[in-house]
Amino acid sequence: MRDIYILILKSVRRDLWRIIGGMTIQNVTRPRVYLPLIILCLLLFIPPFLSRYYLHILILIFMFAAGAEAWNIIGGYGGQLSLGHAAYFGLGAYTSTMLYYYFQISPWVGMILGAIIAVLVSMFIGVMCFRLRGPYFVIATIALAEVLRFLFLNQRWLTLGATGMSVQYRGHDPLYFQFAGKLPYYYVALVMTLMVIYVTYKIENSRLGHYLIALGQNQDAAEAVGVNSVQVKQVALSTSAFFTALTGTFYAQYTYFIDPDSVFGLSLSIELALFAIVGGVGTLWGPIIGAFILRIFSEYTSATFGAGLTGLQLVIYGGLLMAMVLAKPEGLATVFAKGYRWAGAVLPGGANTGR
Repeated sequence: MRDIYILILKSVRRDLWRIIGGMTIQNVTRPRVYLPLIILCLLLFIPPFLSRYYLHILILIFMFAAGAEAWNIIGGYGGQLSLGHAAYFGLGAYTSTMLYYYFQISPWVGMILGAIIAVLVSMFIGVMCFRLRGPYFVIATIALAEVLRFLFLNQRWLTLGATGMSVQYRGHDPLYFQFAGKLPYYYVALVMTLMVIYVTYKIENSRLGHYLIALGQNQDAAEAVGVNSVQVKQVALSTSAFFTALTGTFYAQYTYFIDPDSVFGLSLSIELALFAIVGGVGTLWGPIIGAFILRIFSEYTSATFGAGLTGLQLVIYGGLLMAMVLAKPEGLATVFAKGYRWAGAVLPGGANTGR
């Protein structure tokens, strides 16, 4: 697994030089180049002009998008349905918070330590379950998250139990992951999401990604041609756990409060999976699309129907979710891909413009 991470770090430099070297006049005038640049510029330069409420929504979108993209590595490409990713999310949240609460260690350090702990726990789950067939992996992931939730609830002397842990506010102190406004949190969430997208892209276009897809489609056939299913799944799960733990630390620092039910709950695990399923599992942009659409749906229904009729917003949100799954079981990524290709064809520099 160490070799995989070293390979990813080395490839960052190569890809950056490749992008810089490809920025010629001829290439920049093509939609496939300038459309992503326009979107990136909007994400970078529009948020300073937004209100705190809209910034808050964007922060949540990118936080959950990063978590869903991380889930997609094992749940989408690997075909291993996990309904316990809240375990890694909660480990990241509690590790950084407890280190800061008891020892005043910066959450930036706690973020990495929490991710390492999540990787170690994922290795234990992989050793126990990846040699089994059937629904055992799903059951094991749910059990892991529930065991950790009860453990952190009952160890009040260390975790404060159901009371939860609050992060002491130090004022604007970037070294301790604390900012006076929401804008810095937005950029941290954006960078974190772009980082997970990049790693997923590299995995998708590597031998590991091909192995994962093969195992997800037909494990027996993949093993027959020499694929080590246990090792490949373990690398995918550990990578997924690592980035999910990072999002847990971000959540803790952004909300300044965590408790076992909020960071280890089954609802969180299901939500991460749903974002990827609605957007399109096993696709690079599916979890991002799913997070954007479902978070906006959730915020809209809560703001519109939550005040007068309690619970109605959940019924409407659930109905919209079921309708989307029934209408597009393969996910919404295919719809957006068609729209993107159409835009690339009709915009200046596209295939249908004669240029």
